[in-house]
Amino acid sequence: MRILGIDYGDARVGVAVSDLLGMTAQGVKTIKNNGMKRLISELGETLDEYKPEKIVIGLPKNMDGSEGFRVDATRKFADALKKIYDGEIVFWDERLSSLGAKRYLNETNTRGKKRKNVLDTVAACIILEGYLNSRNNL
Repeated sequence: MRILGIDYGDARVGVAVSDLLGMTAQGVKTIKNNGMKRLISELGETLDEYKPEKIVIGLPKNMDGSEGFRVDATRKFADALKKIYDGEIVFWDERLSSLGAKRYLNETNTRGKKRKNVLDTVAACIILEGYLNSRNNL
């Protein structure tokens, strides 16, 4: 069964999905965040398509491990998502996921508008892969 990974942001939301065995993550899309109602509606379509058993949402903690205002916004997003999704939602520490995504895009020489369009999707993949790796190493 599949697991969905989400990198929530004020401007864009990256989405990734696992393979059926829960071993790897593939990017699905980046959604422009044009308000919670529209965002949840668009994510609903993705949920209908992939039917994940679980959703992993990146939790943007500060580098010292403390939780700031971005964590509050992410938790509010998760609460809104629970209105259309009754499966398990897991938070995953996403510190350095955006940095990892930028490094990956540098290595693949992805520049300009294309870079902006895929950055959040790559970050969602990194978040989901981190979760999958921790689960598979148990």
